[in-house]
Order: sequence, then C-alpha cells, then structure tokens
Amino acid sequence: MTPSDSPAVLIVPGLRDHVEAHWQTGLAASLPQAHTVPPMGRTDLDCQARVQAIERAVAAIDGPVVIVAHSGGCIMIAHWAQVTRHAQRVRGCLLATPPDFERPMPEGYPTIAMLQAGGWLPVPRHRLPFRSLVAASRNDPLGDFDRVHALAQDWGSEFEDLGEVGHLNPASGYGPWPRALDLVAALAAGPISPP
Repeated sequence: MTPSDSPAVLIVPGLRDHVEAHWQTGLAASLPQAHTVPPMGRTDLDCQARVQAIERAVAAIDGPVVIVAHSGGCIMIAHWAQVTRHAQRVRGCLLATPPDFERPMPEGYPTIAMLQAGGWLPVPRHRLPFRSLVAASRNDPLGDFDRVHALAQDWGSEFEDLGEVGHLNPASGYGPWPRALDLVAALAAGPISPP
C-alpha cells in the first residue's frame, strides 16, 4: 500500500462531549490522517443530525476511509450506512462496544423513549455495505454480549471478543486502547469493497 492510497481515519464518537482521556481522542492525535466527527453529547439526541455530520465528514475526505466508531457512534454508522453516497470509499469500519439501545440502559443514559423520539430506533440490522468489525466486551453495562454478537451477525461484521473491558471508556479504565491501532491497520489493509 502506497501513501497515496493509505486511507484516512474518521473517528465517530458516541453520546459524549469531548473527553481528553478517551481512547478515540488519543487515537486521533496519534494518526496523521485522522479526522473526527465533532462530539455532540447527550443533550440533543437528533440521530439524523449525527448521520448528516458523518456524511459531511466523509465527503470532505479525499480517497479511502477507515471509520472508527465507539458506543452510540456504532449505531450512528448503522443508520448512516443506509443513506450514504460514499459507502464504496469505506475500506473498513471498527465498531467498538456498540450499546443495546433497544433495552433500558443504566441511569444517566437516554431512555428508550428518548432514543425513539430522536430517531435512533429501531436500530438498523441490515448488512453493512462495507467491511466491518465489531469489538465487544463481556461485561459492558450498555450492551449484553450475546445481543451485541447477534447485532454483529446482522450487520455482516467480523467479531472480536475483547474480554471484560466494561464499556471501553475512561470510566472502565480505558484511556489508551493500543489494540485499536492494530485493528485500524488490519482494516486499512483490506479491500475497498463489501465483505
């Protein structure tokens, strides 16, 4: 792979504001061709606005792209994949610890009614039109492992069992997540075509 066809990396955060200690923030800082969809927090849950932000971000990048989504960002990607005009440019997509938005989440997170009103539900279960890998945690408070595995199967994603890493966020002890670099490199080396 020559530098000219090395994909850019697009970071898609979940339902959070900017978090300096988050592994996605560190990943973006460590990669020369990284771009980030601005975090939108949990105040405005308009899923369509987030989908449009992803589309604008991909459109602004020349050439192939590897997407790195975390948590709610994974669900945004599932919605975005249904409407994007840029799927053929996605070389691969890392979907780290997607939440189960169709079951009640812990206090402090959006309710099912809030997610429904924001356009998140139902969670799309169509096969994604590009190569993808779901990395799941066995003790994620936001998503039962077996249900996340079933979601990965519906999306046509490869699957990686991360063991017990909580929600793979600072609250679970992750700042840096070195494995992300390996997974991004593996996806970047793959073909720009559906699996």
